[in-house]
Formats: sequence, structure tokens, C-alpha cells
Amino acid sequence: MIKKIICSFLFLITISAFSQQEKINNYKYVIVPERFDFLKTADQYQTSSLTKFLLKKKGFDVFLSNEKLPQDLMLNRCKALTAIVIDDSSMFTVKSKIEMQDCNGNVLYSSELGKSKEKDYKKSYQEAIRDAYDSMVDLEYNYTPLQEKSIKDAGLEVEEVLLVQKMVSKEIAVPKGSLEVLYSQAKKNGFQLVDTTPAVVFQILKTNVKDVFVIKDKNGIIYKNGNNWVAEYYENEELVIKHYAIKF
Repeated sequence: MIKKIICSFLFLITISAFSQQEKINNYKYVIVPERFDFLKTADQYQTSSLTKFLLKKKGFDVFLSNEKLPQDLMLNRCKALTAIVIDDSSMFTVKSKIEMQDCNGNVLYSSELGKSKEKDYKKSYQEAIRDAYDSMVDLEYNYTPLQEKSIKDAGLEVEEVLLVQKMVSKEIAVPKGSLEVLYSQAKKNGFQLVDTTPAVVFQILKTNVKDVFVIKDKNGIIYKNGNNWVAEYYENEELVIKHYAIKF
């Protein structure tokens, strides 16, 4: 039961840790509408083809909505983000921004407003879109296929979800002076914990959950318990629970 909870907890940490950037990286394709809502005709002022061209420079595999799509995308349009140009123009200034939406219409990324005061419509819309694209310096795309799992796949029942939520909030009494002291050394994405030998006892990886780490190369976690820390992991199919004082 405990092993199942730990595995489920690790899974929940994994799915909750995705940032917006990581979510975008999980999408294989981008679709650009052949006509944006604020325009009258398909690819008017070459707005759609320009948006496609710019997003391809980011590394996306981009298609206009009227183009032939790959077979896997035809079977599942949710494999693609949709790139929408939003018009927020005023009387003398064309203002555009680029939004990246999932198949449910959720906005995963939005550029800043691009602006142009050109009087020619084609020049102004294209300049505004390019200006919006130039603001997307924080978006560095690197396709990373998402492991398609669900809470059901992880074997997590409602009762276990409640136990997971309480696991790191319930303080466990530990006799004073009985704790082994470990010292942290910063590493990429986490720390290594060493004893007084010094020998490396654990390598731990950060999560987006406060005071909870994944133990690298072990089926377990380490979390804060009051002023101390608890490591729970499996060795030879047996649950091991150890308490430590960790100096960060």
C-alpha cells in the first residue's frame, strides 16, 4: 500500500511540475488558421503565412489549416497547438499578439502586443506580427513527447489521493539526538546529501512541491517533517523509512 502511494505521489509530482514552457514542448505540431477572425479573406495581407514562417523559425512543425496534415495529426488534432493572431488595433495603431492555444481553447502562451503605425494595411499587420514575434524570446521550443498517463493508469484511488496529500503535512515525532546529520551540496536540479565521512548518501531532485524531493535512482521521496526530514524508499521490495537532520 505504501509503495503504491509513493509511486502515485511521484506521478502526481511529475504531472504538476510542468511549466507553460514544458507544456508547449509536449506538442508536436502547430496549426495556423488560414484566416484570422479579424480579417475577411484567407491569408489576407499574408498574415497566416507570415505567422507560419515565424513559428517555424522557433523550431515548430507548422501547418496552415487548409494544408494536408500528417496522418497522426489528422487522427488527433489535440496533438497540435493552434497559433492565433489577436487584433487589438486602435484608430491609428495596428496592435497584434500571438496566442498559442490547445485543442480546448486554453491559452498556453501569449506574446506581448506588437505595434505598427504604418498606413499601408499589409505593411502594418506584418510589422505588428513581427514585433509580437520578437517579444517571444522566452519561448524556446524543444519537442518532448508527453508520457500519456492518467491517475487511473497510476493505480491511484480516491483514498490514496487523500493519503498522499496528508503525507508531507503530518509531523512524526522523532527522539532528539537520534538523527543522522547530512549535509547538502548543490547539484543541477537538486542536491547531493553527504554524511560526515564524507560519503554520498542520496542524490535528490527538486519538485515544484515545497520541501519534497525525489530520490534519484530509488523508488522513493524525501520530505520535511517539522524541522527534520524523512526518506521513504524501497530496497529489495522492502520499504525503508529513515529520519535525518539535513543542513542546507
